[in-house]
Amino acid sequence: MKPGPLSGLKVVELAGLAPAPFAATMLADLGADVIRVDRAKPGHDVLSLPNDPLTRGRRWIGVDTKKPEGVELVLRLAERADVLIEGFRPGVAERMGLGPEQVHARNPRVVYGRVTGWGQDGPMAPAAGHDINYIGLSGALEPIGRAGGKPVPPLNLVADFAGGGMLLAMGVLAALHERTSSGRGQVVDAAMVDGAALLTTQLHGMHAAGLWPGERGTNLLDTGAPFYDTYETADGKYVAVGAIEMRFWGELVKVLGLEGEDLPAHLDAREWPRLRETLAAAIGKRTRDELVALAGGTDSCLTPVLSPWEAAEHPHNAARGTFVDVGGVVQPAPAPRFDRTPPATPEPPRERGADTEEVLTELGLGAGELAFLRESAVIA
Repeated sequence: MKPGPLSGLKVVELAGLAPAPFAATMLADLGADVIRVDRAKPGHDVLSLPNDPLTRGRRWIGVDTKKPEGVELVLRLAERADVLIEGFRPGVAERMGLGPEQVHARNPRVVYGRVTGWGQDGPMAPAAGHDINYIGLSGALEPIGRAGGKPVPPLNLVADFAGGGMLLAMGVLAALHERTSSGRGQVVDAAMVDGAALLTTQLHGMHAAGLWPGERGTNLLDTGAPFYDTYETADGKYVAVGAIEMRFWGELVKVLGLEGEDLPAHLDAREWPRLRETLAAAIGKRTRDELVALAGGTDSCLTPVLSPWEAAEHPHNAARGTFVDVGGVVQPAPAPRFDRTPPATPEPPRERGADTEEVLTELGLGAGELAFLRESAVIA
């Protein structure tokens, strides 16, 4: 068993893209034994990457689930599993013979985790979509962007990963906790539109309290406030400023050498345009590294804006081991941290189908059966 708080947990992952693999990666990172079931004959997906961090830390088998013998192999894996994860459109797993009813008939203790864009029901459930569509419908996209500009999608981080994969992982763990008292598994329906909406919970509270009154780009946290924004530095790079509270604002004023200036109250929205010009001018006089050095050791809430590749080299991230090298690819380390049962550094992604024989041997298949299934193209 792998080290980590989920050591001993057995997970079957039906191969997919983005949210489902991310959920499986989080479970694998924390010690679960994840078996990824992919096609017997590898194809090519637009987002399929070599040495993909989203496939690290698990065993990988190739099975043709379009053949009854392949479906039977997956069901036999499910008999020994605690969790099964899939990310297909509603009804696809059922048509494969691997839906919740089929799996629970073989093992009623399985937590069946499924993630989709629109959910398992509702008028849009069968429709196609991507992260940008889910956050658009959930209300998470409209507030993001500059005043007078169009909404700006925050990559595919909100729906695919935070509102999809991470939500699914949390739901699976909650269902496993409930199983300790009921002894039964259940279906976890993680819809990215639900998860993206959940992430806007604070905005709904602020709006109801009158603290989010304006249009996009004019409010406290959407670049409307000059003390919560990014600014270009003298070398064409950027710093992030988040000095909301009065004491942090006072520290920022000192760092930028603006003490003694006739500055308006920083929370007076009527003065934000003038205050923004002042901050931009002061920040634009220095390079990013000069500003970061000035802000070091203060509570000014001024930090560098780093690329994902620069982030791994920052002294704080380096000291904490926030990034690790896995198979020659620098990538985020497992999180969160555990003091008694820390997980190991993830293993590099395996080749597709590399563990087919090992896994099926553990199921009790003999050499003759494996040879027959291979010759029949049921397995890789």
